[in-house]
Amino acid sequence: MSAPRPEGPRRERVYAPDFLTELFRNPLDPGYADAAAARRSRPAEAPQGWRAWSTRSVSLVVVVVLGFLFAVAYRQTMADEPGRSKARSGLVAQIKDRVSETDRLSVRADELREEVGRQRDAALSGSAAARLRNLEASTGLGRVRGDGVVVRLADAPGNQDAVTGAGAGPPRVLYTDLQGVANALWSAGAEAIAINGQRLTSTSTIRLAGETILVDFRPVTGPYEVSAIGPGSLERRFEASRSAALMREVSQKTGMSFGVREAEDLTLPAAPEPQLRYAKPSVSPSPSASGVRSGSPGPSGSGPTSSPSGGGR
Repeated sequence: MSAPRPEGPRRERVYAPDFLTELFRNPLDPGYADAAAARRSRPAEAPQGWRAWSTRSVSLVVVVVLGFLFAVAYRQTMADEPGRSKARSGLVAQIKDRVSETDRLSVRADELREEVGRQRDAALSGSAAARLRNLEASTGLGRVRGDGVVVRLADAPGNQDAVTGAGAGPPRVLYTDLQGVANALWSAGAEAIAINGQRLTSTSTIRLAGETILVDFRPVTGPYEVSAIGPGSLERRFEASRSAALMREVSQKTGMSFGVREAEDLTLPAAPEPQLRYAKPSVSPSPSASGVRSGSPGPSGSGPTSSPSGGGR
């Protein structure tokens, strides 16, 4: 056994608080407490109401500046409006003048064409003149008269019935509708066709430019009337075509107007003379005289020529 430890003076035990106890006892960091004490020691600052008034003043200034800028922009726009209106009116006036000039020139061209036809008939014999007139009528370059049919297409009215669904499809006549009607009339036996007075020929085009339908680069507006001259069965055969059935279905769904009627003594104007361009073969270069092939007969025809260097054994 070990000897007993000698008894000496006993030291008192010190109890230090742990971390969690200190955290709950002093939750505020000492740095915050020092900052609060320093703030209390400084002189009093401006009241909180002054800060709010300063913020409102800045906002008011910003609103005033923005309003001033909008007012200046509006005034500048209104100041430029007379100039734009004047320029627009000038362009509209120019367009109307050009349209009037075009119509006048078209009338003059028709008069000159008729005068040329009379002079030509007077110069030609009766059979030759009749044959030429028939060719012009078949090609669209001559005015024709006869019985036929008129197909009328018009845009749907603006007040469509939303309950019945009459406005489910496109309410406007498309250029493809005119194409289909014209092709169906040709297939039904039409001999001459015109759309709103524009005669169709073998080179005619029906296309769209923006919101306007062009027939041979001339604008046409609704309602559209496709007039055709042909045999007595023209209407019946057209009504039985697929294009007519499609247009009837479209008119029922969209409210567009589509109708076919017989017409007597129709007069279709002549189409303007087309400006045709013909392809020409390119001129092939002439063969070079110096390029004589080896083994070809020489000038005397006795045999192959020798090479310029004298070799070729």
